[in-house]
This record gives sequence, C-alpha cells and structure tokens, in this order.
Amino acid sequence: MAPTAAEHQHHGHDHTRKAVGLAARDASGHLSPLAITRRSTGDDDVAIKILYCGICHSDLHSIKNDWKNSRYPMIPGHEIAGEVTEVGKNVSKFKAGDRVGVGCMVNSCQSCESCGKGFENHCPGMIFTYNSVDVDGTVTYGGYSSMVVVHERFVVRFPDAIPLDKGAPLLCAGITVYSPMKYHGLNVPGLHLGVLGLGGLGHVAVKFGKAFGMKVTVVSSTPGKKEEALERLGADTFVVSKDAYQMKAAMSTMDGIINTVSANIPMTPLFGLLKPNGKMVMVGLPEKPIEVPPFALVATNKTLAGSCIGGMSDTQEMLDLAAKHGVTADIEVVGAEYVNTAIERLGKGDVRYRFVIDIGNTLDKAAAAATE
Repeated sequence: MAPTAAEHQHHGHDHTRKAVGLAARDASGHLSPLAITRRSTGDDDVAIKILYCGICHSDLHSIKNDWKNSRYPMIPGHEIAGEVTEVGKNVSKFKAGDRVGVGCMVNSCQSCESCGKGFENHCPGMIFTYNSVDVDGTVTYGGYSSMVVVHERFVVRFPDAIPLDKGAPLLCAGITVYSPMKYHGLNVPGLHLGVLGLGGLGHVAVKFGKAFGMKVTVVSSTPGKKEEALERLGADTFVVSKDAYQMKAAMSTMDGIINTVSANIPMTPLFGLLKPNGKMVMVGLPEKPIEVPPFALVATNKTLAGSCIGGMSDTQEMLDLAAKHGVTADIEVVGAEYVNTAIERLGKGDVRYRFVIDIGNTLDKAAAAATE
C-alpha cells in the first residue's frame, strides 16, 4: 500500500474517497506514489476519473520550490483530461460519461467583480488546482492522480473532435496564449504575430495564430527548431534571436509578440521587432525582474503587458475554436513510471512539445509496483 497523506493535512469530514497520486515530498522534486483521499461529490461538484495529465513547466518549478511557496507533499498537474463518473444534484452542464477537462483553477470566491465578469483567474480568492488551500482548509492535489472532484464552474467540456491526450495541454498552455491574443487584438487575420520561444506554450501560440489567419514568425534562440516551426507547426518565418542580421531584418515588422520565455533575456532587441503601437504580452515567468529601458517603450508607443491563464468561459471558447481549426498540442505520451525522467528531460528542454502522462493506463500499475 502506498504511504498515506493523512498525517500531513487535516481532512474535512467528507474526504473519504480513496485515490492515488504521484507526489513530491520535498524540494528534490522526486515524485512517487502516495495514497490520498478526495472529497465526496457535493451538490455542485463533478467527480472525474483522470485519464491524462500534461506536464507543465510550472509543475517543475512547483515541485522544486523555485517560487518559494511549495507545500509538501505536493501532487502537481493542472492539464487534466478525463471522464465524468458522478455529478452532484445541482449540476446541469455535465453527466456521467462526459469527456471533460480541468485546468489551473478549481475554485474562486464566485462573488467578486472579476468572477462576475467571467475572469475567475483574477479573483483574489482563486484556488489553484494544486498547492493551494481549498475552502475546507485542505491542500489541493493536482492531476497526477487517479481522480478529482471539482465544482462544475471549473470543469470544461472537450469537443468530440479533440482527443483527450492531445487536448489536455490546452487547459493551461492553450488558454495561456489564447486569452492574451483575444484581449490584445492579436487574433485578427493578416496581422503579424511574433511568438517568442518555441516550447509548450509557444508551439500552441503558433497554431492559434494560424487559426486566426495571422502571419506568424517564431523568434527562438535555437536555430535547430527552424524546420519544425515552419513545416510541422505552420509558422511563416523563423528568426534566430541571437543572429543580429536576422533580428535587424525583422525590425518594426510585428503587430504583437507573445513572449513565452521563462529565462531573463535582453528585452530591447525584442521591442525593436514591434511596429509603432506594437504590444508585447508576457506569459512566461523569468525568475529575476526584467529590464526595460524607457525609450524602448516610449519612443514609438509600445506596450508591455502580462497575462495569466484565462477565465472559464474563455477556456471553453478556446477549446471550441481549437476543435473547429484542428488545434491540439504536439505531445509525447509517457507512463506514470517514467514521470521523473520526463521532468528531468523537460528541465533540459528535451520534449516536442509537451509530455502527457497516461494516467488511466499506467498510474495504478506504477503505484502497485512501488509498494511491492
């Protein structure tokens, strides 16, 4: 039997459902099976059997306590795809057997101005899918687990056209790039979009850019990604950010840039790529503050903005648009027993472009093997 988490947190009375997850016990980030409990299905809840969960770069930061806010044991994972097993009596949108997803949030206050406008992602009381304190005082456990119980507002439906494994990463990576494109007008046919960084977020940004009918240029420090950017992902052009000649040739050509890079890189040359009135939207989280010379913004009316995931109605809208245009993530499916190797490879950028854990077929086996 896998060790249990009961001693680590006080459970509400209704945390009676047995489940198993892959947990980090400390900042080494090493993941191993842990027996946990989930709450019983409340009146507004949806119980979900998890089939797939994407491995997001923030999972890596979280398990290693890079952001200095980690609570252990931690079960990461916020790109969850699975099927409904049970719904509470007030739930009208879902029924048993539905193909559904859960992204970065599992609850919010549901009464503030942001929640009222459909931006639950801006709610001061937002509860993250993992490493967050839930309303009942328990710590949330994420999608590297066998099942989860979530308020129906935070569950989205997968259109039939989207396979669950390739669709799972859209719940974080997809909405993270879709939302800023929508709200900053970077979704207009014929505009020129720059995508900085070609990883889990960047490759999906390229696909949405093309779905919106835009001209898309990938800006990357890795020349070796040129062929796949142009041929596999459908980008129009590719600029090597370290090549001064290529950067100069691309100056003042872009209407907007989605910056997915989570490393500290020089910003001035990047602002140079934007046309007057151009916008750069940051969705990556570099560890140190970024340096922006005022002239880079002021001289030609440029905007630097940030964006964090998106609200629930936008997340559903994003999935529906993805289905219509055939947008899914490029993935490498791995078994639960391989998760530590996958995390290690992700740290080195050795994945095209998202690992997805086959929870449904491999988690129970990995948990059983760990206890033999």
